[in-house]
Amino acid sequence: MGLLRNVMKSGVAAKAARVAQREMSKPENQRKAKELLGRLTHRGGSTGSAGSTGATGRR
Repeated sequence: MGLLRNVMKSGVAAKAARVAQREMSKPENQRKAKELLGRLTHRGGSTGSAGSTGATGRR
């Protein structure tokens, strides 16, 4: 039973990877990903020092 379960998990993971690759090849999804990355890098650069201060407060 364990072997069958592992085979099923591998198949599901492979299918998910193919779907993700197909979706990311679409131009509209590439544009959205670029915009998201731009917002995250811009935001991370401006509040980098404030984020580290907040992390030390959670210890």
